[in-house]
Amino acid sequence: MGFAPGTGPDVVARTLGLKLSETLGQPVVVENRAGAGGQIAAQFVAKSPADGYTLLIADVSAISIAPAAFSKLAYDPARELVPVSEVVRTDFILVVPNSSPAKSVADFVKAARASKDKINFATFGAGTPGHFGAEMFAEQGGFKVEPVHFRATGDAVTGIIAGDVQAAFVSTALATAQVKGGKMRALATTAPQRSPLLPDVPTFTESGFPKADFSAWFCLFVPAGTPDAVVSALNAKVVAAVNAPEVRRQLEEAGFSILGTSTADAGKMVAAETVRWSKVVQATGFKGD
Repeated sequence: MGFAPGTGPDVVARTLGLKLSETLGQPVVVENRAGAGGQIAAQFVAKSPADGYTLLIADVSAISIAPAAFSKLAYDPARELVPVSEVVRTDFILVVPNSSPAKSVADFVKAARASKDKINFATFGAGTPGHFGAEMFAEQGGFKVEPVHFRATGDAVTGIIAGDVQAAFVSTALATAQVKGGKMRALATTAPQRSPLLPDVPTFTESGFPKADFSAWFCLFVPAGTPDAVVSALNAKVVAAVNAPEVRRQLEEAGFSILGTSTADAGKMVAAETVRWSKVVQATGFKGD
């Protein structure tokens, strides 16, 4: 797991791992190797034995964005990792500090266009969906952004609440508790429809920005070379686990959409996302190294 304990991705890993330990009949240990937008964990698994005992839950950042954003990436997702199943997805919420005068996306864009300075957007790290999502939104809105990359999710959330930054894209899973707790204000969701967790928050399409449609997916991977029979067995167990009523309920309440796809569909999704995000990265001219 490439993110810290208590984060949304960690919730996915631990919820899924607990169920898998039951169905596999042996312990499933979640090891947090947080940092670099999930790259540390991805590199570790990519270089691990291909025996089905070392698994990775990775998101779009480390798999589909990193190859275009970092020329010296220490692993090659396309060659060294095999997708087993897309487990869940979560969309993003555009949030601002409660002290912000913006009450809607229209308010935010109007003020951003009028500003002489770049708009500070908090991110959970360079090369993450929130980073390039901010760039995409700024291009569509006709204003400039200055990404502020925080080392840890908690630090970024603190920065938003304190008003140290003007906005951020945070996952629905993370935004829900903060918005309901009155810690920050939600302006719009990147989802195609409103979230049942935040029904009063409009979509970007409703707000006049239909191209802001990015999300974060979480997929289970194994090292390349893992026997096909092992991959198939793992896929069957993962699909059954994520669709178990108690697991589905826990993850949906945490703000995730349940998928549990086939290995073939997971591979097609990852390939398509890699092409899509490569174009986004190239358009911004960003290079992490």
